[in-house]
Amino acid sequence: MAGLRLVTVRTSAGEPVLDAGTGEELAHALPAVSLVLGNHPPLSPGTLYVTTRQVVWLSDTDKEKGYAVDFCHISLHAVSRDPEAYPSPCIYAQIDNGDDDDNESGSSDSDPNETLELSRITEFRLVPSDSNQVEELFEIFCECAELNPEPIEEEEQEHNWIFSADQLQNEPADDDESEWMVLQNGSNSIGCSNGDDLSHTVLQLQINDNRFEDAEEMDSEDINQQHRAATG
Repeated sequence: MAGLRLVTVRTSAGEPVLDAGTGEELAHALPAVSLVLGNHPPLSPGTLYVTTRQVVWLSDTDKEKGYAVDFCHISLHAVSRDPEAYPSPCIYAQIDNGDDDDNESGSSDSDPNETLELSRITEFRLVPSDSNQVEELFEIFCECAELNPEPIEEEEQEHNWIFSADQLQNEPADDDESEWMVLQNGSNSIGCSNGDDLSHTVLQLQINDNRFEDAEEMDSEDINQQHRAATG
């Protein structure tokens, strides 16, 4: 599910349920954090859990109330210290819910006391009771966000010809499907195409170019000589 979602299930210890199958781990837990969704009033303080996959806020007063969003759906996160934007230092984040229509943000004119529609929430703020925690929280956000890069579209992936050194070393070459092979060998730094040494091919082209230039000069001299003979 894209965007913000409701969390009603917790472990016996009162923590969020992690997806062990994907290797999800808890990176940081911070109590006494208020959550502000869109332009709605701040929720009573709860505990913030940052995992390697998602951001989860669980209410301390209502054990069946909590919210979560995956890092892959957080399009932006930043430290907010501008009192005109919000009176307390906080983490500001924007959510990509996959729907540009009827979205709700802090600048919308909707009634902050109306029924909360999670599908319309496109931003939130995390406000620690201790403002000194904001910078550390931001760094943790950055580290976990890097673990969840934006997925590559299938069409882009088909034409992605950029490979890391590890991929080139670990993936076996397929003569039928792979037309080009990049060599890390210093003597063949240009590469190969179907087994032909491109460095030799390029050198041969350079030699041929020089021969063409010499031929053009000779042709030009012959024409000049013939012209002088005719006019003499």
